[in-house]
Amino acid sequence: MDTTALTAVLVGLALAVSVAGTIVPILPGSILGLLALLAWALFGGAGWGGWLVFAVGGALLASGMAASAVLAGRRLRERSIPNRSVLIGAVGAIVGMFAIPVVGLFVGFALGLLLSEWQRTRHLRGAASSSWAALKATGLGILVEFGFACAAATVWVVGLWVHLATR
Repeated sequence: MDTTALTAVLVGLALAVSVAGTIVPILPGSILGLLALLAWALFGGAGWGGWLVFAVGGALLASGMAASAVLAGRRLRERSIPNRSVLIGAVGAIVGMFAIPVVGLFVGFALGLLLSEWQRTRHLRGAASSSWAALKATGLGILVEFGFACAAATVWVVGLWVHLATR
């Protein structure tokens, strides 16, 4: 197997993990995708086409990360949900990942968020409402970043097809 083919296989695998990582937070997400596209530009043998794929795909990945942070952050600020609650939710996700196989990450995040908000608001109904809003905001951010990561992976696939067709 030549270097170009090996690079294509490794970049494809890294992009698949990257796209999955936007949904499953324990996997590396958009940053891995950016590094994979850079590897394609450097070692893929596509010349300027590889750099064009890196530029367009990198812009999409960066846009996805930024849009995710802005959308989720804005919605959390609108509901006055502090970063501390989200951080405690993240800790709960890590604990849940080890305590409950498969779904523990999501259950732990939701439970940690709810407990933190309950401690902050002192009302279970208010805590549940703000936790639900935080979960929706986080889900929207994940969905947006996932869409941008899929678009970046598609740019790479098209770049790979063009490169292979013109070899």
